[in-house]
Amino acid sequence: MIYLQLFLGFLKVGLFSFGGAYAAIPLIRDIVISNNWLSDEMLSYMIAVSESTPGPVMINTATYVGALKGGILGSAVATFAVALPAFVIILLIMIVFKKLLKSRIFNFTLSSLKSSVIGIIFATGVIMSYENILFGSHEAGFDLRALILFVLLAAVYFIPRAYKKKISSILLIGLSAVFGAVIYAI
Repeated sequence: MIYLQLFLGFLKVGLFSFGGAYAAIPLIRDIVISNNWLSDEMLSYMIAVSESTPGPVMINTATYVGALKGGILGSAVATFAVALPAFVIILLIMIVFKKLLKSRIFNFTLSSLKSSVIGIIFATGVIMSYENILFGSHEAGFDLRALILFVLLAAVYFIPRAYKKKISSILLIGLSAVFGAVIYAI
């Protein structure tokens, strides 16, 4: 039974996740929490670990949850389910790719999806930051360390942009890990 639930849950994530892993986080969260596979706090930790380890967040999360709930077979089932829709879609796109690129409707649709994905990613970041700062770990209350970490990372990201420079995503992830370890060790 758990294998079917893992398959259907992560198939849904794979089918309805447009815009990549960050846009999929709200859907992953809904499915994982509604099935009581992980707590909200454990899922937040898993997403943080998934972002800092090699591989896509959706695949890492599916593999982890599958292993937790169904062992190695559960891990394989969840990972297969989350990757299956993208694999099929890419195969279909490859078949009709040249025709699709010539279509104005297709290009318009892709352009309009980009704005939606940016909004979803931004909203997810704001919600997760808000919840972590105000409720902290274990919903114990306001977490000053989370606020300090948020402000530090925002400064590291936005100050270079004020000078028309970009910071590497890899460097930002590394700094997040270092700042988090230091701040939460104090």
